[in-house]
Amino acid sequence: MTKKLLIVDDEDIILKGLRYSLNQEGYEIDTAMDGIQAYEKAMQNDYDLIILDLMLPQMDGLEVCRKIREKSMVPIIILTAKGEDTSKVLGLEYGADDYLTKPFNILELKARIKAIFRRVNINESKIQSSILKIDDFTINTLGRKVSLNGKEINLTAKEFDLLLLLATNPGKIYSREELLEIIWGYEYFGDVRTVDVHIRRLREKIEQNSSQPEYILTKWGVGYYFRNKK
Repeated sequence: MTKKLLIVDDEDIILKGLRYSLNQEGYEIDTAMDGIQAYEKAMQNDYDLIILDLMLPQMDGLEVCRKIREKSMVPIIILTAKGEDTSKVLGLEYGADDYLTKPFNILELKARIKAIFRRVNINESKIQSSILKIDDFTINTLGRKVSLNGKEINLTAKEFDLLLLLATNPGKIYSREELLEIIWGYEYFGDVRTVDVHIRRLREKIEQNSSQPEYILTKWGVGYYFRNKK
């Protein structure tokens, strides 16, 4: 089935260039040039992925990202200007799955889109059905839903992938670089803080006290791992 993407940017030349390049990859493309239009389209359509510039008229991209994430788990790639580190971190905090800094290589954008569409490669021998019960978690791998002690937890795509990988490999320590390669699916050129932000957001959703986590622990100087309490 053809993937449908929404591209949001206030520069017409960028929209036309991205539409042409991504059409060549077989994607169906829709566009928006301001934040309000982007949010309305995101609510009215079933997109597979949104590419969202942060510098937008009417409503800035961070607010668009936050509002979309309140209603939908559609993957979002944010576009930021060079040097806007704060915007990158805020975008990830607001639920974006990835970011690119302008100007960027279209090949890198294509690689990141393809990576987002790939699922985490889980050893099939570990999964006897689409429903996994791990510690206090029930993970629906097909529906991509997670419950903790019977209560459903609303996770973004990357948060789900991180939890699934760590929980199905309890005790195995993954470095931030390994998580970038496995979850993001390519040789990442960005900041490894991307992993830290997603882990922090995940902890805030699944831990009683995110500053003293019980499930996803840190091995200082090495990486992160899942502790099975049972």
